[in-house]
Amino acid sequence: MAARAADPGVAVAPALAGWAAALDPSPADLELARRALADTVAVALAARGDPVAGLLGPLGPAGRWSALAHVLDFDDLHMPSTAHISAICVPVALASGGGARAYLAGAGVMARLGTALGWPHYARGWHATCTAGAPAAAACAAVADGAGPEGIATAMALAVPAAGGVQRAFGTAAKSLQVAFAADAGVRAARLAAAGASADPAALDQWLALVGGDARRLSPAGPAVPDGLAVKLFPCCYALQRPMAAMRELRSGGLAPGAVERIVVRTPEAAVAPLIHDRPVTGLQGKFSLPYGIATALLDEHPGFAAFTDAGVGRPAAQSLLRRVTLEADPGGEGLLDGAVEIAAIPRDGAARRVTLELPPGAPGRPPTPEELRAKVAECAGPLAEAVTGLDWDGAAALLRERLGG
Repeated sequence: MAARAADPGVAVAPALAGWAAALDPSPADLELARRALADTVAVALAARGDPVAGLLGPLGPAGRWSALAHVLDFDDLHMPSTAHISAICVPVALASGGGARAYLAGAGVMARLGTALGWPHYARGWHATCTAGAPAAAACAAVADGAGPEGIATAMALAVPAAGGVQRAFGTAAKSLQVAFAADAGVRAARLAAAGASADPAALDQWLALVGGDARRLSPAGPAVPDGLAVKLFPCCYALQRPMAAMRELRSGGLAPGAVERIVVRTPEAAVAPLIHDRPVTGLQGKFSLPYGIATALLDEHPGFAAFTDAGVGRPAAQSLLRRVTLEADPGGEGLLDGAVEIAAIPRDGAARRVTLELPPGAPGRPPTPEELRAKVAECAGPLAEAVTGLDWDGAAALLRERLGG
C-alpha cells in the first residue's frame, strides 16, 4: 500500500517549530516539568550500576543520560503517543543547557508528533520513543540554544534520518541504546542547524507519511504536554503496570502463590502488545513478560529492582508460577490502557479469586500520590533522594555530570 501523503494544509515542521518557539509555560506545565525532572534524574541515577552503563562511552551526554533514564523501564510515558517523553527530553534539555521551557517545548513536540503517528504506528512494531523522539530532541536542543522557528524547523528536518527504532529491541540493551541514539541525534541536528546547515522542513512531512502518520492529528491546542504523563511505580514496561497492580490487589487479599493452580489474564490485545517474552530468562526480558509480571506481583513484597534482575527472573518459584499464567487477549484495541484487565486466580481447592482494573496507580487519570512519588525517588536515588527532589535544572545537570559523566 502506498504511503499516505500528509495533509497539504499542514506543514509539520514549521507548525511544531512555531508552537515551540512561542511556548509560554503555564504554572501547571511547570509543575509537570518539575516532577518529570525529579523522576527522570532519580531513575537515571538508579541505573548507574546497570551493565549498559559500561557501553556508553561512544555517546554524548544526552545519549548517555537518556540510555540510563530508560534502561530500567521506570521512566514516564505519554499514553496517546506511547512514547517515553522525559527519557529523551530531560537529558537533552540538561545536556543543551536548557531548563523547564526547553524541556516542555521538546516534550510538547514529541507528544504531538507521537499522537500524529498514532497507535497503528506503534502496533506495526515501531518504537515511538525513538521515532517521535529524534525530531523532538532536535526541537528541545534548538529551543535551549535560543533558536527561532526557522532554526527549530531545520533542526527537526536534520534529525529525520535518526527517527527510527523497533520494538524487537525490547528485552535487550538495544532498547535503551536506540533511545540514546535519538537523543544524541537531536542535539547534533540542533548544533548543525545553528552552524548554518540547510535542510528542507518538508522532509518531516514525507517521513511522517512514510511511517504511517497523519498530519491532520497535529494540534497546538491544550497544555504543553496534552493528556499529561503516566508515572510508573514498577520498574518495567508500562504494559505491565495495570496487570501487576491488579495482581497486587489479589495478593493483598490473602492470595498465596502456592495455592494457585492457574492464573488467567483477560485484556485487549493492544494492552499487551509490547510484552513479547512469554518465557523470560533474563531481567531485561522479564520487564516485557506478562507471565513474569504476574508472578513477581504475587510472589514479592515489593516488585522492585531486584525482581527484574537475571537472578530474580530465574528463581525457581517465579519460573514455576509464570508457567501457570494464561493470557486470553480480546482482539483489537488502541493503547496500553484500552479497556480493562481481568484476572482470575484459580486455586487448587475452592472458588476462583477475581479482580478487574481499568487504571493502575500513576496513570494520568489516577495520578501518583506524593507518598508514592517520594517512595519511588527514595528507591532510585537512595541517600541522594532529598537532593533530587529539590533540584533545579542547573543543579540537575551538574549532578548528572558528577555521577554519570558528561
